[in-house]
Parts: sequence; structure tokens; C-alpha cells
Amino acid sequence: ASLALLFLLGQILDHWFESEPLKATLATDAVIGAMASPHTPGSGYVLLHHVMGELEGRRGAWGYVAGGMGALSQAIAQAATARGAHIFAEKAVCHVLLGRDGEAQGVALQDGTEVRSKLVLSNASPQITFLELIPQEQLPKEFVQRIRQVDTCSPVTKINVAVDRLPSFLAAPNARDGQPLPHHQCSIHLNCEGTQLLHQAFTEAAQGHPSSRPMIELCIPSVLDPGLAPPGCHVVSLFTQYTPSMLAGGRSWDEQARNAYADTVFDCIEDYAPGFKASVIGRDILTPPDLERIFGLPGGNIFHGGMSLDQLYFARPAPSYSGYRSPIPGLYLCGSGAHPGGGVMGAAGRNAAQVAIKDFRHL
Repeated sequence: ASLALLFLLGQILDHWFESEPLKATLATDAVIGAMASPHTPGSGYVLLHHVMGELEGRRGAWGYVAGGMGALSQAIAQAATARGAHIFAEKAVCHVLLGRDGEAQGVALQDGTEVRSKLVLSNASPQITFLELIPQEQLPKEFVQRIRQVDTCSPVTKINVAVDRLPSFLAAPNARDGQPLPHHQCSIHLNCEGTQLLHQAFTEAAQGHPSSRPMIELCIPSVLDPGLAPPGCHVVSLFTQYTPSMLAGGRSWDEQARNAYADTVFDCIEDYAPGFKASVIGRDILTPPDLERIFGLPGGNIFHGGMSLDQLYFARPAPSYSGYRSPIPGLYLCGSGAHPGGGVMGAAGRNAAQVAIKDFRHL
């Protein structure tokens, strides 16, 4: 069953479950961040990737970060500075400094500052690390070609919403006192009554059209972390699919296209939770090009590259370079584009650090 899971999720879900809503809800974790359908061969690995971990001893569990996801970065930063690290925020790296023998010797910042170091670890994407920060002539041609060919297609549009009241769903109406109910503390999956709906949404995006009935994963972190919003108000996070990076006819995402898609998403939510649209007091729409521009995600891909079978394990980010070292001595890849891939787990960073420490002892 485990082997089959890696290849075709739909067959495994049909084997173990009868309920279409249950199968479709499980299937969402097999297509998150992937321009793929539950019927796409290899889709099962994405599900396995999302459930292989654990939280406080509970396998496959997820959790909210108090203070928002940025608090996790701050916790890591505080742990590092407590041990002597110096962190320079908002200091963009221009390129990696190379020695006479082509080895990494530090980084140059855009303001002209040079930071010298015996080792350089990059958690930027492979595309940024090797195609923008390193002179191409310093890298093997076949390596550069492989990095250029990495599939970074992403279907994700993230919508952050501020609302003035808690959504009330027809399937589980709010209590009279308006207090949050158990489902408000969970991930709520909409437009997931059947895997065929997810497949249809994927098909539309594959043809360059934002899904007319998109897959929506809705969560309300302010229910568990009231400090994220004023009293009585809430923050709603919408992880939606499928949206193409480039619209049909070569059209790019403009404000009209962004808002039209967001309106489609909100209309869908309204069907499940009447009054939702009237409760909205602000929204932030991040399409794949926005995610690339703001966060440096190639193609808007949250994993720095698709989690398909041809881009995993020994082939991530390129064959012969899955061990965190790169063609540049002293330069290591430690982000989502490295093995074992993306997700809030830190495995790539920890593994890369272990390799870098081992090499550092011999310098």
C-alpha cells in the first residue's frame, strides 16, 4: 500500500474509503502546492510528505504558531543570537564571493558590504542560489541546465482576510453567544465534496483559467491566538487552488484578475457560510507571481520546486547534489529546494548544517 501511495493517490483512497467527502478532504493534502490532480500519478507522495511528521508525539498532527508564523522565525533567530549569531534583516545578498579556486568565501550585499566566511549556506531557492548569485561560468553546464529545468509550477493563491465576526457555517451554525466552536479551531476544507471536483478545478487551471470552484482550505488562527485581531474580529487564512501563474492568452495577473478570483472564492465561502462576504473588512490577495515577487518562491511554488517523483530524493535539487553540497566548494543548499523538500519541519536545514559542520572541521 505504501508503494502504491507514492504513485496514484486516487486508487489508494478508493481502496480504503467509501465516503467521497472524506476521500476528497484527504486528497487535498496530496495536491497542496502541486499543480496536480488527485488522479495524477505521483500525487500520493505529497500526502505522505504532509503526514510523515509529528507534533509533540502525535503523528501527522499540525499546529498553530502563537503570534503568527513569523513568531517561528523569531524563535529560531533568538536561539541563534543567544549562541553568538549576528542576523542582518533587510540586507539583500547580491552575489556569493568566490576565491581563486572557485570556493565560496562569503557574500556581497547590495549595499556593497562584503561578509567573509569559510562556508555559505543558502536557504534561497536553487534558482536564486545558482542562477542569480553565482556566475554561470563557475558551474557545470549540465548542472545549470538541470536547475533551469526544475518544475516550479504552482497553483496556489493565498488570501488573507480580516473579518468583523466569526464565520457561521450552515453545517454547524454558531452558538448564540458567538463563541468559537471546535470546528473553528481546525482546518476547514471547502469545495471538497468529491475528488472529481478537485480534478475539475485542476483541469481549468491547466488550461490557463483560475478554477471556477476552487479548492479552499480555510483556517481561523485568531480563534486560538486572540492577539492576532481586535476583540470580536478575526483573521481568516485562505489557502486556495488552482490558479495558473500565467493566465490564458498570455495575460498576466492584474488587479482586476486578482479581485475577480478572490470574489469567486468569497462567493464559494458564502454558499457554506452566509454572511461571510458582509463580514469582510480587508483582504490581501497573493497570486503565484505575487508569491514569487514578495517571498522569492520560484513560480510561487511553496516547495521551491514540485514534489514530484522526478524531483525528490537523490534528484533534489539535481542528481549527484542531493547531499547539500554544491558544485561550489563551501556553498551549501539548506532550503526547501534541497532534500527532503518543503514544509515547516526544518529537516533540510538541520541536515545541511550537519554536513557543513563536518566539512568545517577539516578547514
